[in-house]
Amino acid sequence: MKATCLFAWLAVASAAACAPETTLFQGTGTTTTGSGGSGGSGGQSGAATRVDLLLAVDNSRSMADKQQILGLAVPTLVESLVNPRCLDADGVPAASQPSGAGQACATGTHRQFAPVTDLHVGVLSTSLGGHGASICEGSVDPSENDQGHLLSRDDQGGSVATYESLGFLAWDPDQVLSPPGESDPGALSEDLASMVRGVGQVGCGFEATLESWYRFLVEPNPHSSISIDAQNNAVLVGTDYTVLDQRRAFLRPDSALAILMLSDENDCSMRDGSQYYFAAQLQVNGSAYHLPKPRAACAVDPNDPCCRSCGQPPGAGCSTAADDCTTPLGALDDHVNLRCFDQKARFGIDFLYPVDRYVTGLTAAIVPDRQGNLVPNPLFTNLDPTDPDADVRTAALVFLGSISGVPWQDIARRDAGGLPDLAAGHDAKGAPVGGFKSAAELVATGAWDLILGTPEFYHTSPNALPDDPLMRESIAPRSGANPVTGDLVAPPSAGPMANPINGHEYTVAGKGDLQYACIFPLPTPRDCSQPGQVACDCDQPGSDNPLCQEANGSYGTTQFRAKAYPGVRQLSLLKALGTHGVVGSICPPQLTDEAELDYGYVPTVRTLVEAMAPQLAK
Repeated sequence: MKATCLFAWLAVASAAACAPETTLFQGTGTTTTGSGGSGGSGGQSGAATRVDLLLAVDNSRSMADKQQILGLAVPTLVESLVNPRCLDADGVPAASQPSGAGQACATGTHRQFAPVTDLHVGVLSTSLGGHGASICEGSVDPSENDQGHLLSRDDQGGSVATYESLGFLAWDPDQVLSPPGESDPGALSEDLASMVRGVGQVGCGFEATLESWYRFLVEPNPHSSISIDAQNNAVLVGTDYTVLDQRRAFLRPDSALAILMLSDENDCSMRDGSQYYFAAQLQVNGSAYHLPKPRAACAVDPNDPCCRSCGQPPGAGCSTAADDCTTPLGALDDHVNLRCFDQKARFGIDFLYPVDRYVTGLTAAIVPDRQGNLVPNPLFTNLDPTDPDADVRTAALVFLGSISGVPWQDIARRDAGGLPDLAAGHDAKGAPVGGFKSAAELVATGAWDLILGTPEFYHTSPNALPDDPLMRESIAPRSGANPVTGDLVAPPSAGPMANPINGHEYTVAGKGDLQYACIFPLPTPRDCSQPGQVACDCDQPGSDNPLCQEANGSYGTTQFRAKAYPGVRQLSLLKALGTHGVVGSICPPQLTDEAELDYGYVPTVRTLVEAMAPQLAK
């Protein structure tokens, strides 16, 4: 890589001396996402008989336990689609449910929808490499960059046999495919659960939770590789025909499409091209690399046009008198673990794709390709040249669910006493169906103010912050109380699980972590002092981390609990999608009784299927 003024400036020179020549961070305005109205205008808008289900699974180093829990929910997910529940007139599940799709509902009840007999199921990871940076390109493990490809890795170091080796599973109980697909729901569930666990936990720590499925489903011309040119710009090279071929085989033009994301961190979908990859850069010429400081305006209002990086020229008419641009950020203000946290305020640049990109991708007939040209959205296009007369889905048939960092208590339906109850909480009609709130219920009950607020104004309006202090991203300990349960946010000095949602705040040494949105008990505690432990959170004796607190209040190297951080970007997208966005919690209420409706991630699965039901054939 050519040593430009960027690296010279970081070593010895002033920003002013380099500004006329450097190309650092040029072209970082808001990306145009395009518009094209509702997806697939004139196409199919309902009564889908086929379903394409895509699971986007975080494969970073804290995900082993969460992948296991999602695997446990897979049988419920499969059963909910291929053998839908029987409901009474109020939508309450019947006491006795049919054992198979061929069995009739009891008198006075009806199927939620017709059993799905044509289902594609695929799995991909959140690892898209380093975007041009010298990280996450497979030197540790190939899964650091899965490129948005469908994955068939199993949990034993091998692979699951997919339909026609196309990368996905095909449910075919009537054996109409040639060759036939899977007709045993138990075998389908077993293979899918193995694929979920097989995604692994050694992927890239910059989780592209949103961009991973966008690359696979929507990006019109996905690149095959990235090179760095003489000006240190990332150049997108070639076309990834594996993505296009897998997409064409997986995605039917008239199917209902459901995407389910699993991640315990906020989305970190870095933009490709230009110099956005510097957000992932860890070293330059063998020395630690730190980003330039933000200009002074960022401390007042990150939305101010004068809020820029010191690596950029100041904006027109912007004073530089208060800027401190003589040196880059130090290690305490630019810890690699937090490169995707609060970027505009901390660095003067938002290195991530805007959430609007994904709203457009899931709803609009026209999307921009990587050159900025507006082209037909693959989601609302017939990709099968052998079937020119096929109906084409509209946005009404596209659903997105997220299992992410949010307290389950904040989004659960509530009982008659107002308490969160995933087993028998009341829906909008007053029926005791349990589960998480629907999109309409989240709006009607003010839950979006509780868990999200208005992210673009977090720094300028205290009222924009989430009402639940546990959903506020922060390095420093927070205070306040959960508005649903009334439980106070506990200080770092508190005893075990003083706050039943996140334990308590903790002292973040080195400013390399955020406070937790929620935590939950591990099925089996982990001894972080043992060799070979991957991403064990209790390997530093003396920490007051609630994950490591013994029942007697002491701390050691045994990890008793798992963590999750506020999933702000995922939630922002789900809110924008309205009735087609499904919110779930990655912190399960309980993992001991699988027969109960609040077990593991079953509530999210039920809520996703509930959202899809009106658009599936009756």
